[in-house]
Amino acid sequence: MRRLTQARVLLPTLAALVLVALLVIAQQWRLFERGWFVVQEWRHAAEWRNKSIWLPDYRVTVQAMPIEGLSADVSALTFDPDRRTLFTVTNKNPEIIELSLDGKVLRRLPLVGFGDPEAIEYISRDLYVITDERQQRLFRVHLDENTDFVDAADSEQLSLGIGLNGNKGFEGLAYDAANHRLFAAKERDPVSIYEIHGFPHTQPNKPFAVHVVEDPERDARLFVRDLSSLHYDAQTNHLLALSDESHLILEINSNGRPISSLSLLGGQHGLERRVPQAEGVATDDQGRIYVVSEPNLFYVFERQDRQ
Repeated sequence: MRRLTQARVLLPTLAALVLVALLVIAQQWRLFERGWFVVQEWRHAAEWRNKSIWLPDYRVTVQAMPIEGLSADVSALTFDPDRRTLFTVTNKNPEIIELSLDGKVLRRLPLVGFGDPEAIEYISRDLYVITDERQQRLFRVHLDENTDFVDAADSEQLSLGIGLNGNKGFEGLAYDAANHRLFAAKERDPVSIYEIHGFPHTQPNKPFAVHVVEDPERDARLFVRDLSSLHYDAQTNHLLALSDESHLILEINSNGRPISSLSLLGGQHGLERRVPQAEGVATDDQGRIYVVSEPNLFYVFERQDRQ
């Protein structure tokens, strides 16, 4: 009888503890917000489908392809419309890597004086910005066909120092050329996206002045555990935000609201297996989405026929 009484007491207590643990996990992984977003994405599909990137329409066409000759940890990705190539960086052995659109290494350029490069972003012809994650420092660098290496000492630099938190600094960059806005993603604690106006300094006839804009309301809507990379789409004025830990790409509209998503889990969008550690996302001028995953995996997603 005593054992039966103890069981009657312990079982509800154990069930309550399990329930609390599940609620904590759900909160940590933002499962409630993500579930509600899935409902909203489905409800507003007809409204957004033809005036956005609309990630549910994408399917993988190249998956988990090793980048031959490269075993380093690739980080971030940007599309150069002049060369029609992709650029990424490695941080343990700092280099800039230029890739063809089918994932072949075209050239490798050593980075001199960079501590922890995590992102590279195309600004205009031969002009890029590289970010150092730990120092939250941005570097304006020149890169042309004759460049053999890039030295940080030769670069225009900007140190932000916003919410310094060890190895949880700026992980992604995106650039809005029409409005001269550079977006910088803080990885986590908390997840944040900053708008930086005035850097890089591309208008020599105007004084150098930097203005940083925060949007906590928008950032609170990002139900992801971290941010690894950003991409700005000039046609829609929308951002793509890549999260490694949440295995997700989010499309964020000009009002700062997530409107569509692309899951990087196996079985989704034609993926045979989960993208293991997604670190960079970019799109080209044909609407293809490229993803790189550490240490050297290459993916391409293409939009299916919408008719």
